[in-house]
Amino acid sequence: MYSGTAPALLVSVAGSALLWWRRRRPVAVAVVLVLLSAVWPLIPAALVALATVAAMRPPRTAGAVTALALVPSALYVAVYGPGPRALSTALTGAVLVGGAVGWGLFVRGLRERAEQARREAALRAEHARRREREAIAHEMHDTLAHRLSLLSVHAGALQVNPGAPPAQVRQAAEVIRDSAHQALEELQQLLGVLRTPAAGDGARSSSPPQPVLGDVTRLVEEARTAGTDVDFVLDCTPADADGAPTATGRTAYRIVQEALTNARKHAPGQPVRLVVRGTPGADLTIEVTNSVTTGSTSRVPGSGLGLIGLTERAALAGGELRHGVHDDGTTHSVRARLPWPAA
Repeated sequence: MYSGTAPALLVSVAGSALLWWRRRRPVAVAVVLVLLSAVWPLIPAALVALATVAAMRPPRTAGAVTALALVPSALYVAVYGPGPRALSTALTGAVLVGGAVGWGLFVRGLRERAEQARREAALRAEHARRREREAIAHEMHDTLAHRLSLLSVHAGALQVNPGAPPAQVRQAAEVIRDSAHQALEELQQLLGVLRTPAAGDGARSSSPPQPVLGDVTRLVEEARTAGTDVDFVLDCTPADADGAPTATGRTAYRIVQEALTNARKHAPGQPVRLVVRGTPGADLTIEVTNSVTTGSTSRVPGSGLGLIGLTERAALAGGELRHGVHDDGTTHSVRARLPWPAA
């Protein structure tokens, strides 16, 4: 082996130049530098190349290159004999090889953990966007079903009573036109949400204004305009209704909306009683009752699924919802309880 200053400098410069390609060809560069270390004991460039192989290549490949890197130390002992100096030099070389490979494995572990954290964060963000898009679609589905039920009721009234006074025909036609127009707009919004790529806040930007508890009064007026006789009792102040928590108000609105829609579909022409009671710091209760008519069928697809979804939504909000026909078989009711924390 050469030990002169000039050859050592030449090998060091050549090895350092090879490091330029260590990321594109880490194994080849490491093998060449390890072979050069047979001329000069483990040059620093070889250690850098070994660390790069350990960080960028599979463990089996890194192990093979590491074993090759230990060969010069063994040759050094074979050439100079198992004396103290030779053993010390060989041990130093083995320690340097182990340190370089260990550092490369440490960097590899950091990189893998960072990549795993990035993937998990992206997956959580994707799940959050998907849940939000599904929630928006569900909200729009409820509203769309409400509009279609209005349209169905008035169209059915015109069909059953074609000789109605012109004023009633005009009013029914206006409701049909407005309901159809709004239903088309909401359907376009729903399709837009479902088609929007789940990236950034695209789904969030498509979200329509969310209803609050105070909007229940407007919902009742719509039902009355559609011809439903609604006996409405709102046992809370307008200020409290407008200041109710967003989640509570939205859930209450959807429960009332679904109950009125079902009453129009399954018990057309029957009066409906709606009672909404609550104050901050106490529960918000909703009760919707209507008479049961025999032989009624739904004209809108998807019947029976709305209250199931609202039962789950009420449970997620910390409340409960129950619905069904009373024991006497003449009255159907929807009863809900939602928490209303104090301000």
